[in-house]
Amino acid sequence: MKLVPTRAWRISDDTQLTLATCEAISDHSKVEPGAIASAFSHWFGRNRIVGAGASTYKALVELNQGGHWALVGRRGEMAAGNGAAMRIAPLAFCLDPKDPAARKLIRDVSRITHHSEEAYAGALAVTLAIRAALDGTWDGEGSLIGLVVQHLPDTSVRDRLIEIGSLNEKMPVIDVARRLGSSSYVVDSVPLVLFAVGQINKVGFVNLLEGIITAGGDTDTNASIAGQIAGTLLGQTGLPIEMIERIPDLTLITDIAKAFSETVANRPF
Repeated sequence: MKLVPTRAWRISDDTQLTLATCEAISDHSKVEPGAIASAFSHWFGRNRIVGAGASTYKALVELNQGGHWALVGRRGEMAAGNGAAMRIAPLAFCLDPKDPAARKLIRDVSRITHHSEEAYAGALAVTLAIRAALDGTWDGEGSLIGLVVQHLPDTSVRDRLIEIGSLNEKMPVIDVARRLGSSSYVVDSVPLVLFAVGQINKVGFVNLLEGIITAGGDTDTNASIAGQIAGTLLGQTGLPIEMIERIPDLTLITDIAKAFSETVANRPF
């Protein structure tokens, strides 16, 4: 199936919160949960975050009203959503997710919106995947899931990754989604995305995103996370220029990305 755009593109909350995270790290030259939470509040207060899910929206409202970052995140079963995994990517460029101190920071940043071990495990899985692409541990061949799962805590996210990793690696993503789910529940979403990204060398960037979107569920978040991992592997020159040219707010995104990359390059985290 070929997806044909029918309306102008717009930036989703996934990208907006990721950009706010980059901005906070650049401004403070470190990963600081309080600073990241302040950036979220700043962006939200200026109507620069739109379409947030219920858990993220709750946290943003309470942050904007003066709530402490460690207390505003939703708890309980409903907190196991994608809101932490979708914005965690910048931390992979600053921290080694295999390091215990780094993992604590990843958990704290996740808990700004989602105070859930499953949400944290999903965010950690994304961080591990991006780090593997960044340091060359994963080059698009071999099992990305296998590299990630060995470093995850005992959670339902880990169990699902093991289950999905046992499937035929050539299975269409839509068939995997029909079998196991593609909802906004982090146990459905992150494993599905890692399975899909594992096909990047075979299907290419555009087909990767089309396959994820066609699979349904939390499509903007799933495609965003897939783009973060695949983009790390391919680099900007490996992405279709016609897609880059259609991105709204491209100057803003480029400026934030440039400042973030300079911060990462100049400071030993």
